Amino acid sequence: MIVKSFELDKIPKQKYNYFLFYGENQGLKAELIKKNFEINFSKKIYRYDEKEILNNKENFFNTLLIKSFFEDQKLIIIERATDKIKEIIEESIKRKNDDITIILNSNTLEKKSKLRTLFEKEKQTICVPIYEDNIQTLNSIISQFLRNRKIPISQKLTNILIERSRGDRKNLNNELEKIESFSLNKKNITLQEIIKLTNLADNYSAAELIDHSLAKNTRKTVTILNENNYSDEDNIIIIRTLLAKLKRLVKIYELVDNKNNIEQAVSSFKPSIFWKDKPLVTQQIKAWRKDKLKSLIYESNEIEFLIKKNSSVAKNILSDFIINNSKKTNN
Repeated sequence: MIVKSFELDKIPKQKYNYFLFYGENQGLKAELIKKNFEINFSKKIYRYDEKEILNNKENFFNTLLIKSFFEDQKLIIIERATDKIKEIIEESIKRKNDDITIILNSNTLEKKSKLRTLFEKEKQTICVPIYEDNIQTLNSIISQFLRNRKIPISQKLTNILIERSRGDRKNLNNELEKIESFSLNKKNITLQEIIKLTNLADNYSAAELIDHSLAKNTRKTVTILNENNYSDEDNIIIIRTLLAKLKRLVKIYELVDNKNNIEQAVSSFKPSIFWKDKPLVTQQIKAWRKDKLKSLIYESNEIEFLIKKNSSVAKNILSDFIINNSKKTNN
């Protein structure tokens, strides 16, 4: 059965066990899955990539069959699903696992797709096509984000952000994150600054550089630094992105202390971390002690002062700082 994305919260989801979300708007899919499913399952969520299931079907079906005293309901999310998994889903449907909900997350599926046809025609399945966000929706997201953070911005700059998002709120959220980091100690953002911020996405983004550094992926960190010629403005964006991500890690650590489970703390963090980023964030938490993260926040503030004061060697100062941190141990 086909259900439009805005109608999803109106259907009795307990009557259905199989859901297919397809389309390129990864941001909207992530929000819908989180709001309508993940929030109700807590610890009972199992995540797979399609390749994992195709390579080990027996393990997947064992997950379907095995029940525990504490798990009366399970949510299974399968990422990057294609027609290759159709037969496995059909077999699962035949087994009638009423206590399991399975969600398939696919990119664009053509009309002739066998997987899409299955979910559109079967009575016990729901097919949700996900389209690009329209201008009104993106405009609303931008306005709410900036208003909540008291960041002034003109309609002209808003239009640039909408254009850069390419109809996907995930892209838009990435750009808004850059703006938030850049505006930590800045009252106004100019058109030129927005253009430079969004142009940074054409190379490796500041977020990607910082993510690999904090995960202590030294080789990848060095590669990103070597392959990009960051400007003075980029240096400020990078150090503020580092500060923002360090503060996020410290907050996640507080959840870890309460829940005693890193994966659960990362999954329950607000604002939600996009599913593709969760493994890297988990790796970052495991790579750092909380006291080391707090020390690094103070060091980062000092580095920002140094790169502002010494613009001629700012890139060298920042590169050395980032690379050294990617090599640091927890001792």
